[in-house]
Amino acid sequence: MARALGKRAPARNLSDYFGYGLPIPYQPPQSRAVRSSRLEALDAAGDRAVNAARLAFSSSEMLRMLEGLGLTGTWSWCFGSGNQTWSLGLHRILGLEPGSVRPSYALFLSLVHPEDRAEIETVADVSREGLLRDHRVRAIRPDGSIRLLSTRGEIYISPTGRPLGAAGTVLDVTEEDRLARAQAAERRRRWAVFEQTRCFQFSRAVEGVFQYPAELLALTGFTQEELVDDGYMRVVPEEREHWRSVGFENWTAGTAYSMTPLVPFADGRRERLMAVMVPVRNAQGKIVEWSNFTRPASGTGAPIWDGALLGLEQAVRGHHLRAARALLCWTMQDLALASGLSYTTTRRLEEDAEAPSAASRHRVIAALRASGIHFTLTNCNQIAVFRR
Repeated sequence: MARALGKRAPARNLSDYFGYGLPIPYQPPQSRAVRSSRLEALDAAGDRAVNAARLAFSSSEMLRMLEGLGLTGTWSWCFGSGNQTWSLGLHRILGLEPGSVRPSYALFLSLVHPEDRAEIETVADVSREGLLRDHRVRAIRPDGSIRLLSTRGEIYISPTGRPLGAAGTVLDVTEEDRLARAQAAERRRRWAVFEQTRCFQFSRAVEGVFQYPAELLALTGFTQEELVDDGYMRVVPEEREHWRSVGFENWTAGTAYSMTPLVPFADGRRERLMAVMVPVRNAQGKIVEWSNFTRPASGTGAPIWDGALLGLEQAVRGHHLRAARALLCWTMQDLALASGLSYTTTRRLEEDAEAPSAASRHRVIAALRASGIHFTLTNCNQIAVFRR
């Protein structure tokens, strides 16, 4: 079938869609079985006609799809004619309305943050010298907002080495940078907590490669390579098999548990630690990771947070909620009102009819915590409920 300028020629009859080349002749009415057989044959022919070439994305179609996310844009520049083009995605990244400005490299430079502008090649560097490097710079939009951009370009040259043109991509990595900064701040916060309390938390996915946290390595002096085959190497030899058995039994059962192993430290001391392990489940109730919270067994340490807290709350059952209500002298209706849930949902939680990962469970627990109720895992691997 002919294609011109990227447009498909219109089909003149039904057979054009299936590639027969001849119109389908009229047939008199037939039985349902015959009609069904013919329809199946037509479907099969259609499947053969819709081949990989027709289904495959072209590079331009894929690029448009990516640019629709608002995170990438492209540009090109022909040095001979001076013609420059920007994609719709690049206009969006720079905060410009398509058609409102004439694309130019000079305009792009003017939008780069003054403190970063010296890092970017000038117009002459690009068009005359053929210089174009990768950069990570800030751009100031017309509305004053700042975006962090990652730029990458390529120079096209003639057989004699003369620069003919350039093209490149621009990625908006602002959110990626913010996330990286937030994660770095969180790591600093956790390390400060560890240095002051020797408490730390980490999660281990059921699938994938696991890395022991830096806090544990610093505390024990072990390396990743030494612990990768046997994490219980960090426990003193005389207790190693006991705690290995406890861990395997509860890991297999999928239940929250705690351990108090004696651990040798890098400085030569030995101290008993309290390690709480809780399974974290997805919406289908499947365990996706185990979260660990470790603190010195001799003190209360820091409160449980993040994945360990999530997993512990998922382990709270109906009888724990009823015990919490009793400590507060609440009716089931009181708990429903405090948590902003319906009476029916609250009753289902107390009857263990809701999934462990249900959001309603966390809302009820949050309401109970706000009223002074606490849940903790005892040394007997049971959840205790108390009020302060």
